Amino acid sequence: MKKILTLLVAALAVTSLQAAPKKLLVVTTTTGFRHSSIPTAEKVLAELAQSSGEFTVDFVRQPPGVHAGNGFPNKLKDTATPEEKKAFADAEDKWNEALKTELQKLSPENLKNYDGVIFASTTGDLPLPDKQGFLDWIKAGHAFIGIHAAADTFHGWPDFAAMLGGEFAHHGPQVSVDCLNQDLAHPATAALGKVWTIQQEEIYQFKNYDPANVHDLLIMDKHPEHKEVSGHFAVSWCKHYGTGNVFYTSLGHREDVWDTDPTIKDRKNDPAISKAYQQHVLGGIEWALGLKTATVP
Repeated sequence: MKKILTLLVAALAVTSLQAAPKKLLVVTTTTGFRHSSIPTAEKVLAELAQSSGEFTVDFVRQPPGVHAGNGFPNKLKDTATPEEKKAFADAEDKWNEALKTELQKLSPENLKNYDGVIFASTTGDLPLPDKQGFLDWIKAGHAFIGIHAAADTFHGWPDFAAMLGGEFAHHGPQVSVDCLNQDLAHPATAALGKVWTIQQEEIYQFKNYDPANVHDLLIMDKHPEHKEVSGHFAVSWCKHYGTGNVFYTSLGHREDVWDTDPTIKDRKNDPAISKAYQQHVLGGIEWALGLKTATVP
């Protein structure tokens, strides 16, 4: 009887460990362009966390009051009066302090509570409390998941681009593209088939990207706007960073790439594409957190 009880306790302990979800911190703050799809991204990431049961999400969100409707930060009018200039400067100072306070969630001390972070369309130079400490935390065995404009963040910080594996250079008009699957066994791309066609999306071009330094998951062999131009055009990749895992996908500009809701305004992509994209992101998260494995040099 004693042996049976011991075995039961051990089995329950193992089950408890297996059931404990990982913890992710989702960052959606911006100091540059702010994508309209960010609220949709937050919603879908929370839904993926709940439906999978594999991880939970907490958020680092934007303080209110700095962005105009066009996505860029507010600018002071040239005709502003001295009183308006002072009020604007005071509001901007207040907002910057609020952003710094929110980003304290990315301090090395607070990151001890998490297994990974997601940068979902972050842009600009975010006032991290400890930049090197942040990279050291990833390198020490934690997950970094970058989505879309994560590559348009920290342009003046080469070490961040080196961690990520590339840096946003520019993009053209939204187009239809055929993404070529480079790893049919990776959790992020296993469900996509050899060629995954997206009907309309904003496609990034990169600098400081070297395919020898990453494990490509999706690429294009034709320029997105100039189909007659052949080459190697990255779309999604993963890599190791120290003992940490990094997953990045440049896709995710449009709401109808993220969300399967058929009633989304100005929908160009079939909901099946959104479902596949969610599997792409979920598989990348699972790999980065070590929940699923893949052969990555």
